[in-house]
Amino acid sequence: MDSHIIRRPLTPGRVLKVSSILGVSLAVTVIISLMLGTANVSLEDVLRMFFHGSQVKESARLIVLKIRLPRIFLAGFTGFSLSLGGLVFQALLRNPLADPFVLGVSSGAAFGAVMGIIFGVGFSIGVPLFSFCGALLTIYLVLTISRRKMGVESATAILAGVIVNAFFTAIIMFFIATSSEDRLHSMLFWLYGDLSQSQIAYSGIIAPVAFFGFALLYSFSRHLNLLAAGEEAALHLGVNVERAKFICFITVSLMVGLVVSFSGLIGFVGLIVPHLSRMILGSDHRLLMPVSALGGALFLIVADTAARTVISPSELPVGVITAFLGAPFFIYLLKTRGSRWTR
Repeated sequence: MDSHIIRRPLTPGRVLKVSSILGVSLAVTVIISLMLGTANVSLEDVLRMFFHGSQVKESARLIVLKIRLPRIFLAGFTGFSLSLGGLVFQALLRNPLADPFVLGVSSGAAFGAVMGIIFGVGFSIGVPLFSFCGALLTIYLVLTISRRKMGVESATAILAGVIVNAFFTAIIMFFIATSSEDRLHSMLFWLYGDLSQSQIAYSGIIAPVAFFGFALLYSFSRHLNLLAAGEEAALHLGVNVERAKFICFITVSLMVGLVVSFSGLIGFVGLIVPHLSRMILGSDHRLLMPVSALGGALFLIVADTAARTVISPSELPVGVITAFLGAPFFIYLLKTRGSRWTR
């Protein structure tokens, strides 16, 4: 075995240490993000707001607590879920280029959101509800198509996702081509990732699902280590392969469907962060899961901060920033596939 791929044995202490470092980095990133925007807020004002709220100007309080903080929370939970989903799908499908949208959940959520916009429902609850229903429809279709006597086949699930994605994308393009200009703008902005409609209540809905989903998926981290080496090997080592795959698939799909219903389509998060984590820390999912989840939250908060400050006072959809960063990285993965970085 080459010396450069020998890793230190994983211990709970190491998992806690690395996760703590990322947690502190995430907290610092949140504070910096609260300061940046069209109207800059000083670090002193941000700290006073949380420790001595009465000593802060009302305008600064409104900007930070009502506008930026809900958006940062939504970006964090979205990145958390998308990155964790990418890591799990790459293990389940044994495909280093898989991400949460590979099975068509995103296109189903987009279809639901576009239908909500067409019907004129509000962005506060109506569009997310329609979007989540679309994601559930996609999950049902993919499972129905790929289900066999021996369980869900990975290759068939990928093909089913591609087919469902193409079908819903065609419907979306039809509505885009036939919609009025105001609805067209809303659709396109949402389709590229829109966190501007965020409310603190959204995070209240997403947070329990994200944390419960993480805990459930983490309980399968050893199974994912074995599945990544091959289903037959995992089966011989005592893993109930079909049960593990089904539970992980459903959990990730529901998490991704929920966050996408509030955030819009944000690509590449589930591709970039898990691979960077794997490059640096190895392939043990007991460590990769917390690192990818926290890293995804940090990455998307940074990307959204850039999206709302790069062309201030206007803003870009956050999906534009992640695609700008993700496309070159995707090409890099294609060129280096089979190297030690993608194993």
